[in-house]
Amino acid sequence: MKKILRYGLLSFIVLFLVIQLVPVDRSNPPVVADFDGPVEVKQILQRSCYDCHSNTSEWPWYSYVAPVSWLVAYDVAEGREELNFSDWQRFAGDAHLLEEIPEEVEEGEMPMPIYLLTHRDAKVSRQELATLKSYFGGDGGDDDDD
Repeated sequence: MKKILRYGLLSFIVLFLVIQLVPVDRSNPPVVADFDGPVEVKQILQRSCYDCHSNTSEWPWYSYVAPVSWLVAYDVAEGREELNFSDWQRFAGDAHLLEEIPEEVEEGEMPMPIYLLTHRDAKVSRQELATLKSYFGGDGGDDDDD
């Protein structure tokens, strides 16, 4: 039994070391056109959104350790594709997308709950949510009356 546990542990360690060799894209492309709204809105977005929704992501230590690095890189790539504050001109004209920003925050979808585990300061307060609603529009509720 000890032999099986020893080989199992050794196999796990070797596998863990080997997966560290899988490349992960943690690049930050150049900022094309940064968000240009009011300072108070930008401060909320920078603190709570920019790590996944901009080209100025800060890559924490765990983003260098597989398999967590794979999840972080995937979330950032998806976040940038959905909404990128560093390419603001591409998204600024999409009124529906912009209205979704405060809706996602109010519904607890953004910042992602898993992100908040290690970035507690990213949590958006009620007052900050009201600021986002005021700027981006939308009531943050279910307005399917269109």
